[in-house]
Amino acid sequence: MYKPITVISERNSAFRQRVEVDGLEDLAADVPPVVGGDGSAPDPHDYFDIALGTCKAITVQMYAKRKQWPLKGITVTVQRDDSQERKGEYKLAVMMTFHGIDDPEQRARLEDISHRCPIQRLMTTSTVEITTSTT
Repeated sequence: MYKPITVISERNSAFRQRVEVDGLEDLAADVPPVVGGDGSAPDPHDYFDIALGTCKAITVQMYAKRKQWPLKGITVTVQRDDSQERKGEYKLAVMMTFHGIDDPEQRARLEDISHRCPIQRLMTTSTVEITTSTT
């Protein structure tokens, strides 16, 4: 069982939140000034997008390591199009650069493996149930 994530509003900040995850306390979230925040940290949408990019990178690295392929690193860029979010459509375009992999078949396999990362599957095939309560 995973430990809970705790989000605590910071005093003297419009919308900045301190985030605690498994003893890590250097995380924060905010919103951009256009919606009243300070823009001092990633916003919740950024964290959603970050989850996809980091999961794809880690999944590819694990696979390449297991296969002993010469992957030296990976750069993942996630571009969001949330222009239709209110209509239920949220698009993420992902660009991956595999450093050290020149073989086209290996590159194609790594891209295929990236589609199997747990976060992409969660985002695209799972039903997520959220319960909220107050104390």
